[in-house]
Amino acid sequence: MTILAEKRPLFAGGPDVSPLCLGTMMFADQTGRDEAENILETFFAAGGNFIDTADSYSSGKSEEMLGELLGRHRDACVLATKVGNQLATVPGSGGISAEWIRRAAAMSLDRLKTDCIDLYYLHLDDERTPLEETITALGRLIDEGAIRYWGVSNFRPWKIAEMIRVADLLGVARPAVLQPYYHMLNRTAESDALPACAHFSLGVVPYSPLGRGILTGKYRGGTPPGSRGARGDKRILETEFRPETLARAAEAAAYAEARDLDPVALAVNWVLAHRSVSSVLVGPKTRDQFDRYLDAVSHPYHAEDEAFLSGLCPPGHTPAPGHTDPRYALRGRMLREGLST
Repeated sequence: MTILAEKRPLFAGGPDVSPLCLGTMMFADQTGRDEAENILETFFAAGGNFIDTADSYSSGKSEEMLGELLGRHRDACVLATKVGNQLATVPGSGGISAEWIRRAAAMSLDRLKTDCIDLYYLHLDDERTPLEETITALGRLIDEGAIRYWGVSNFRPWKIAEMIRVADLLGVARPAVLQPYYHMLNRTAESDALPACAHFSLGVVPYSPLGRGILTGKYRGGTPPGSRGARGDKRILETEFRPETLARAAEAAAYAEARDLDPVALAVNWVLAHRSVSSVLVGPKTRDQFDRYLDAVSHPYHAEDEAFLSGLCPPGHTPAPGHTDPRYALRGRMLREGLST
């Protein structure tokens, strides 16, 4: 039996997908064509059938490489891509206006060498565009057969509920999947997002189960060469590189090693153990990294693992007091006009 043979419904009434969703953010960036093909073929051989990319990854080159490599596997997989972020090489790109969604979807279909995108995510919110405009555009893509389902990533739960209301009013299919940032040291999705998904029967496909690398255990002795921290990666420096979070990550790694396990296995299985999670998005740079993810799925997850790991961070929080991801910051206090300073 292949490692990823056991499938889960992506969402209520949706297609069955493997517990690992292969993310291709590194393709055509830090992962060359030969390595990418090796990862992809290994994924399919293991029983995987769920693949994720985005138009903004490597300014469209990730989609291009994936389109070239999928070939005979295309009909056997659930293919997801995203729209919303600006593309450095395309003037006027970005956002979720009807005009850009139509243009972006056409370009993604061309780069991916497919006639239909199975799951089309809105990559981030765009408060300049009315929801009615965005959802109408997505409904047209569904009617035309350009996409099958749509989902959201990095949206506030109240906005997801409003999108469902608007979709129902317009007679458009509801969003089917949420892709949130979720791992054992960032449990903010538990406060509202995951309960909302359970209530509305959305699938959940979390990204960054390794906390952008800190849950591999590699940062305990400082910042290793070649890591995201060593490269000055803006996202990890803004989010996970906080003393409280790094300390808890070291505790998790030590616990794993005491159990004779790879820290990656415990981090991935912690996410998969949540009943609302359909699949977990993993983004390997190398075949060796992907092998660690595959190995993770083959290990059992026990109640004592859950008790220890979930004790490292309170439900709905992060270990760092008052921390919010700057990329998706809270509005904070919105003062009345004319208030004296």
